[in-house]
Parts: sequence; C-alpha cells; structure tokens
Amino acid sequence: MVQNPETKKYPFPSHFPSEKLKFALLHKGSLIQTMVFDLDMIKAVYSRFPERVAAARKVVGRPLTLSEKILYTHLWDGSATQAYERGNSYVDFAPDRVAMQDATAQMALLQFMQAGRPKVAVPSTVHCDHLIMAQVGAETDLRMATEESKEVFDFLASVSNKYGLGFWKPGAGIIHQVVLENYAFPGGMMIGTDSHTVNAGGLGMVAIGVGGADACDVMAGLPWELKFPKLIGIKLTGKLNGWASAKDIILKVAGILTVKGGTGAIVEYFGEGALSLSCTGKGTICNMGAEIGATTSTFGYDESMARYLQATGRTDVASMANEISEHLTGDPEVYSNPELYFDKVIEIDLNTLEPHLNGPFSPDIATPISQMKEEALKHGWPSKIEVGLIGSCTNSSYEDISRAVSLAQQVSDKNLKIKSEFAINPGSEQVRFTAERDGYLDVFYKIGAKVFANACGPCIGMWNRVGAEKQEKNTIVHSFNRNFAKRADGNPNTFAFVGSPELVTALAIAGDLGFNPLTDTLTNENGEQVKLDPPTGYELPPRGFAVEDAGFQAPAVDGSGVSVLVDPFSKRLQLLEPFPAWEGIDLIGLKLLIKAKGKCTTDHISMAGSWLKFRGHLDNISNNLLIGAVNYFNEKTNEVKSMIHQAYGTVPDVQRAYKAAGIGSIVVGDENYGEGSSREHAAMEPRHLGVKAVIVKSFARIHETNLKKQGMLALTFANPEDYDKIREDDDIDIIGLTTFTPNIPLKIVLNHKDGTMETILANHSYNEQQIEWFKAGAALNIIRRNVGA
Repeated sequence: MVQNPETKKYPFPSHFPSEKLKFALLHKGSLIQTMVFDLDMIKAVYSRFPERVAAARKVVGRPLTLSEKILYTHLWDGSATQAYERGNSYVDFAPDRVAMQDATAQMALLQFMQAGRPKVAVPSTVHCDHLIMAQVGAETDLRMATEESKEVFDFLASVSNKYGLGFWKPGAGIIHQVVLENYAFPGGMMIGTDSHTVNAGGLGMVAIGVGGADACDVMAGLPWELKFPKLIGIKLTGKLNGWASAKDIILKVAGILTVKGGTGAIVEYFGEGALSLSCTGKGTICNMGAEIGATTSTFGYDESMARYLQATGRTDVASMANEISEHLTGDPEVYSNPELYFDKVIEIDLNTLEPHLNGPFSPDIATPISQMKEEALKHGWPSKIEVGLIGSCTNSSYEDISRAVSLAQQVSDKNLKIKSEFAINPGSEQVRFTAERDGYLDVFYKIGAKVFANACGPCIGMWNRVGAEKQEKNTIVHSFNRNFAKRADGNPNTFAFVGSPELVTALAIAGDLGFNPLTDTLTNENGEQVKLDPPTGYELPPRGFAVEDAGFQAPAVDGSGVSVLVDPFSKRLQLLEPFPAWEGIDLIGLKLLIKAKGKCTTDHISMAGSWLKFRGHLDNISNNLLIGAVNYFNEKTNEVKSMIHQAYGTVPDVQRAYKAAGIGSIVVGDENYGEGSSREHAAMEPRHLGVKAVIVKSFARIHETNLKKQGMLALTFANPEDYDKIREDDDIDIIGLTTFTPNIPLKIVLNHKDGTMETILANHSYNEQQIEWFKAGAALNIIRRNVGA
C-alpha cells in the first residue's frame, strides 16, 4: 500500500487547547460528532416559521417562493406587516448566525472590538482555512502555516474565546464545507464574510456573503440591511446521468447569465431535477452562484437534505424540519406556474446536459466538452494540461471525492499513466478522515497525486507552484469556482478552466484540454486503446462519516477575563483607528488615481495570495491597492500618473503622496466593478489612503455595500458613456453633498487641463441610513456611538 508521508498523520496545532466534540459509535465503529450546534436557536426559528409565513402570504396576497418565505420570516421587526418591492425596498433583517474565515475575520473582529459589546449577539464562528499555503503536502504545509501565522491564529482564537465565537482550528477544513456539515439548516438565514457563504443554500438556507462591517452589525445585535432581492427561478427537469454532474448545472447557468446576470437577485432552483440532486451537489451549485453575481441561491427542503442532516449527526434538525416541511419550500402554485412568481425563469433539461469547462480567465465562458477541442484551437489556448486540481469549498464532499476516485482507480485498472500533475484539497477533516478510512486517498497516492491540507490553497492563490514565477503560458484545470488571471498561482499566463472533479480527473489523466471522455479513447502503457468508464460514487459514505478530532474549539463561558493583545509593532495585526467624518462640504479638486479598464475584480483591487498575511494590518495591506487594475491611459498595471510629481509611479505610492499632501482622489471603473470575493479590504484600503469616491459604470453588490459601510462615495455614471470623458489629468469636483438625498444624482465637474469644463451626473443608491454612514465617516462610527460603552 502506498502511503503519502505528508498526510499519514494529520495533527492539529499543539498551541491550541484540545477540546474534542462528543462522539458516538455508528456504522461498524465509525466515529461521528453528535453535538448539534445552536439547537435552541433552530427550534426558535422553526417555532415561529409557520406563523410568519402565513403573515407574509397575507400581506403579499399570493403564494410565496422559498426565498420569500425565508426573507419574510427573518424580518427584524417580526411578522410581516407590508409587502416589499423587489429590487427597490431596503429591508432590515435578523440573520440567525454569522460565519467568518481567517482572512476576513481579522478585519471583521478588529471592527467588532470597537463596538463595545461583551459578547456576540448571534451564534458566530471563525474558520482558519485561508492562511495555509499549498506547497509540499498536508502535514508539512499545516505546520509551516501555524508557525508563520501563529500570531494571527492566536489572535483569532483569543478574540473568539473572549467574545463567544466558535473557533475552528487550522486544518479543520474550509469554512463552507464545515458550515454545511455543522451549522446550515433548512429555512435559516446566515451571513458570512466570504462571497461563497452562499454554499449553505445547498441545505435550503438563504446564506449571503457580506463584508466585515455587515458581520459586525449582526454580531453587535443590530439589524442587517439588504435591498429586497429580485428572484430568478431555475427549473430543472430530468436527471443527471453518465459524466454530467451538479457542477455542470451551474457552469451552464453561468454561461447563460454571465458574471453579472444574477446581480441583486436570489436564484431559486426547483423541479424534479432539483429533487434528484444530492445535498452536497446542491451546495456546489449554490456556491458558484457567487460567480453570476447572485445575492444567493437556494433549494427547497427535500429528502436529500434530510439524509445529509442525519449523516452528519443532526437527526434532531431533520426531524424538526420534517414537521414544517411544507413551509421550507416554495408553494406548489409557484412551481406550477413559475413565470407568474419569478422575475426571470430558466429551464434546464438534466437528461441532455453535457459536461462543461468554463474559462479561461472568467467563470462564465461556458464550453461543452464536445466543443472544447475546437474552441481551444480557435483561440490558441494551450492544449497540454499541466495540472489538475480538485477539492476546494466548491467540490470537496465525500460524493465528489468518491466519483473522482472511480476514475483514478481506472489508471491502474486500465494500465494508464496520468499525464498531468494532480492535487486534492479536502474540504474538511471529517471528509478527509472518512476518505482515508475508506481507502480513497491511497488510490490518489498511487497515481502520484498530492493531498494538500484541508484548506483553500490554490483556489485563492495560496499555491506555491514551482515555476509560476517564469510566467510561461500554460493550462490548468480545476474544480474550483473562480479562474481570474493570476488567481491560482500568480501567473497571468496560466489559462485556468473550471470543471467538475470527475471531468478534471479525466482531463488530468489524458493531459489534453481537447480530450472528450464521453467519446475519446486513450493509449495505455501496452499501446492499447482504452476508454474511461463514466464516474460512479456514493452520495454519502456507506459506513457513515468518521472523524477523531474535527478541530473545533468552544469559547469560554465567561470571556471577561480573556485578554486580546496586539503588538503595536506587529506587521500582521493593527488595531483600527476610526475613519474621519465627512467634512460637511462638497469635494473640490480631487485627482484621478486610476481609470480602470475592463474587468476589475476585488482580486485586482486587493490581491490575495502572498498578501493574505497582511489582512489584519490595514496600512500594510494597503500597499497592494489596485496594483492589478489596468490603467486605461497606458494599459499597464500598477503604473499611474502622479499629478504632484508629473511622473508615473505605483498606485499605492501615488495615492500615499496624495494623502500626505492632503489631496483627495477618485477611482473610476468599468462594468461590474468589484466582482468576485467579498473582501472588504478592497473598500477599506482606498478609504484608508484617502480616496474619496469610486465612480463606475456598474458595481457588484457586495463591493458597493462595502464602500458605503466604510464611508466612501459609491457612484455610477448616469450615462455610462461619460466614462470616456474622464481624462488622466483632470481636477474633479463632486457637487451636491451638502444636500445629499436619496434618488437625487450628484454633479461631477471635470476641470480639464486645457481649461475646458464638463459637468456630468452620477447616480447613487444611498438611502437615508446609508447617507448617515457617509456623514459619520463609516457605519462603524455609528455602531460605536450607539452600542459602545
């Protein structure tokens, strides 16, 4: 038997207190946790659910979608007394819980520490999954991460201990898989400081990615504001078969809706095809809903969810859900005539759905596998696959691994040799432990695969890929969710394609982007032509899940005596200072920092990868401000003109010079500005360095909210063509702030260097409360004033 020395033993960091969950023997001696987190909270949600659904149905005056039921049952003021207008009404909600990963939790908790509360107001958790580099293998990588980031992990553990948050140690798993296994429940509402929080929709939640300031609101016991979403219904007919998987559903949807087609909307899946999917397959679909800009995605409660709850030790939750199951899905009339109840309806026949590969450089470039060879030749995409990677928060379930293993096993069974490097990121210690017990990891080791830590790794740029620094043109395939340029390995010439774990495994075996496993054969070591059999696997482990130590640390019952210390000389952590309030006047004489051309995601605004180490230090991480954005005027990255020095410099250096001189600036952007991750650093960095406003053609939802929360002006061109009027050396005035009012545009005066002047209009979506955030300097300043001691 082949052993991987890097994963033979998987210890948790010794400097964290050992506090195992309770366990019970199930299924031939397997160990599975029996603690049900927050059971009383779930009971309370379910006890009021029928009454609140009835109240909502009465005020709305028609049958309800599942999304509407969950939204209306979580109103801050209790039972519904009025109907809200989709896409227009701002509404206060009361989420049931908050989840944060280690990279975003640092800033969220640094903000919460200023709020003055002794304990979080709702159940909240921190998950250490982002700060673990994929390099050698699980054990070595985890040990290196806990040494390099000990200061950060200790900070997060102590803050969690003090303020009553559950803490999941490094190596416990990826936040979204751990949430699905332990916290998600049908009909619930949660927010999380990661855009892929939406993964919990696989268990029938409305789970929404937010910035840390929003999380701070909810943890401080305040209402959480959201514009009431529009609704997109996706009817699934038929049943998946052969090579098609749940991943292919969302890859197909992304191709239809594009990266901004779901903006401001909840996507609700229904139909016989939805009922045929596994719970974790539903989670995969909801997870990648972030890639179409959707507020979230969800499925109605069904038997697959009940099975998953039972398999993960939550039979009590399944029993309670069964009692109110009619309320945990859309009303029958809605699904019978969806066009009457959704703003848009899409129908997909799973019987005919073909496996897809999406990419490169954007997750919505959807290509059926039968057309990939032709498309690759037409566009000049490198056909040789260098690396195949599976796992991540998107596809790291037991089902995913078992189906991929069925293909890996065929390498030896059919005397094949894998042609690409291959690596796996398990989603949780529970999944990893169970897969190891069942022999799956040994199958991967036999084909030369690496098993990285239970962490995000390459999916978020935490991949120390050998040779990436050469920036050679190459192709990789993975089962992750995003494939923006430079995201996985920092190489702008890595062409990354997104597919299902099983398709990625097949393509890695073949080593050829144009290989179609449905029709093509491979030449084995004997020179014979062989064909891969379609993947098979298990929805849930036949012997039950198993885990010895899931990696959970409970907080102190009374955290008042716990100290949280931050070294004032630390390069990793920095206590926050409040942002200054608005000066009370219009903004005059602003300089243009950058006019970003084309796609500008939060990765472009605040890169991840090696910069993750500074996520708790606002000043240090601000040195990556917009270094990935393309300057419209010279088509270069990280090179903009300083109006002080009349010379080109890096974006952070130019902006720091403006700040030192007391000169405000603006950032101009294109369509869907700020798409991608929820990282609020992309809003906090420009705010910290003195940028006053961001003016774009359109925003991604989370980033627009993050800007507002941090006291920035988030504006859109009333006429998108006015983007072209912005010149590199303009002096820019923003007029109308002294009478800043909802629905009234602001005036932008462009004072050109040649002495001419143009006035354009900028729209905004600020309501009265959000205008107060701007005036106060940040929403947190108001929280501190209202909640703090």
